[in-house]
Amino acid sequence: MTADRFVRPATSGDEQAITDVQLAAWTAAGLLGDDVIALLDPQAMREAWSAAITAPPGPDYRVLVACEGPRVVGFASVVPQPETSSGLVLAFEVAPTEQRSGHGSRLLAAVVDHLRATGATEVSTWIVHTDEARTRFFSGAGLAPDGPQRHLTTSPAEDVPTLTESHWSATI
Repeated sequence: MTADRFVRPATSGDEQAITDVQLAAWTAAGLLGDDVIALLDPQAMREAWSAAITAPPGPDYRVLVACEGPRVVGFASVVPQPETSSGLVLAFEVAPTEQRSGHGSRLLAAVVDHLRATGATEVSTWIVHTDEARTRFFSGAGLAPDGPQRHLTTSPAEDVPTLTESHWSATI
């Protein structure tokens, strides 16, 4: 890791960059479709990220940001689940222009460090079946599908496909 590439806890003021990264990554991934992306409310997303950063929804919940110098280029949100000695990665994105630069690996390492500090022995996340890049990344990091699946509807329109996600996990 070089001094100008690092991961830190998100702070108030990071919500705009987090929202920008999320929208860019979701658009580039193409999983939701342009029609669904167009329905998203960036202001509401910024407000949600601001609340997650300044008033976390639970103890040890964290939003972490990957930085290239002063720029936020990626983020992860993670919540420990003490009842199962695990932690769930709720969100994990790197700006499309910054992918394959080590930011994802640094983010995941910081997530695992945080989870270990809370006593977790496992990390998990949900991955859309058709998200090949995310599948490669998390598989390369040692996570694998562990059985559960869920189906997400992204729009009330009948012609919008349902996304199928699989639960992935690894011992840490």
